[in-house]
Amino acid sequence: MMIKETLMDSQKQYRDLYLQDRRSFLLTSNYTDMNSDPCSKCEEGWEQHGGKCYYFSTNKSSWNKSRDECRAKGGDLVKIDSREEQVLNTAEFLGKKVRRMMTDHEDKFWIGLTDSAEQGRWLWVDGSPLNKSLSYWNDTEPDNWGEDDCVMMGDKSHGYLKSWSDTSCKVSHRSICEKPAAKGQNKIVCV
Repeated sequence: MMIKETLMDSQKQYRDLYLQDRRSFLLTSNYTDMNSDPCSKCEEGWEQHGGKCYYFSTNKSSWNKSRDECRAKGGDLVKIDSREEQVLNTAEFLGKKVRRMMTDHEDKFWIGLTDSAEQGRWLWVDGSPLNKSLSYWNDTEPDNWGEDDCVMMGDKSHGYLKSWSDTSCKVSHRSICEKPAAKGQNKIVCV
C-alpha cells in the first residue's frame, strides 16, 4: 500500500511541476507578441484573398476620384499582377465577383491601369509596366479611341479572361481597391 501511495504522490508532483512549468513558459515567451500572429486580416467591408484585401465600391466616380477614395482607405486601385488574381484557380475571384456585383450591362469597375502619361504605354498605379502576358483585354481592346486612357473590367458578354476595356478616365464607374492584409491584429487561430 505504501508503494502505491508513494507512486501516486510522485505522479501528482510531476503533474503539478509540468503545469507550473507550462504556465511559466506561456507567460514568459513571445507568445503574446502581436507581430508573431501568422494570420492575415482585412477590415470590415474588405474581402480577403491570399495576402491581399479587396474593396468593391458601390458608388460610381471618375478613375482619379476612385483612386483618391482607395488611397483614403489605405490602398490603391487594384493591380492585377497574376492570372490567379484575375481568375483564381477557376474560382474566377475578381471576374466572378465583378459579374455578381454588376446591376446592369453598363456597370463596370475601375482597375489601377492607365496610359495617361504616354499613349500606348500601360502602367499600373505603382508605376510598373503592364506585363503583356498578364493582360486580359476584350478582343477589340485596347482601342485607344478618343481619350481612352484608363482601364475598367466587367464585360458580361466576354469571359473572365477577356474583361478589360480602355475608356475615358472621366466616365463614372465603380472601383476595386486593394491593399496588403494586416498581420498580427488578433490572437486567434487561423482557419
